[in-house]
Amino acid sequence: MGEASIVRLTGVLLVGGASERFGSPKPLARFRDETLAAKGWRVLGEAFPLRLAVGKGDLDLPFDVVVEPPEPRAPIAGVIAGLRAAATKTSVFLPVDCPLVTTSLLRELGERGAVTQLGPLPGAYAKDDLPELERRLAAGDYSLRGVNPRLLEADPRLLVNVNTPADLSALEQDFAALDEHRA
Repeated sequence: MGEASIVRLTGVLLVGGASERFGSPKPLARFRDETLAAKGWRVLGEAFPLRLAVGKGDLDLPFDVVVEPPEPRAPIAGVIAGLRAAATKTSVFLPVDCPLVTTSLLRELGERGAVTQLGPLPGAYAKDDLPELERRLAAGDYSLRGVNPRLLEADPRLLVNVNTPADLSALEQDFAALDEHRA
C-alpha cells in the first residue's frame, strides 16, 4: 500500500459502548500490560497518520475523544460521529474490544474500503455512507450490516471480540501459554 493511500484515511477508535456484559468500562480493561483503549490507539497510530477516538466522553482516557450523542449506545452512533469529525473521505473504525486486530489488517481494510467477513467492525466507512447511516439511526435501526458491502476475508483469530471479563481472561491465558511455549 502506498503512503498516499494511508494519508487519505483516518483511523477511528470506538470507545463508547455500554459495556453492560463486561460490567465495567471496557476501554479501561487491561490486556497484556496496557488498557484496551491504549492498545487500540497505538495500533491505529501505527496504521494511519490521522486518528481520532469517539465515545460518550465519560472516561478518563489519555487522548481526546470526539463526543457522540448519549443515545443510542450502539456502534452506529460512533461511526456517524467519526465520519463527521474525520478530515478524510474514508475512515477505518476499530472497536476498543478487538485487541488482536493488527496494523496490516487495518491498512488493508482501508485500502480496500472493506469490512471483514465476520461483521461490519472493524471496517472502513466513507462519508458517502452518512445518508444511509443517518436514515437507519432515525428509523431506530442500529445495524451496520450491509452499509458497506465490500468484504475482506481476514484471519478470524484477529477479530476476537472481548465482551466479558471471562473473554479477556481466556485471551490472556492463551497468550501466556504461547509465551511459555516459546520460552
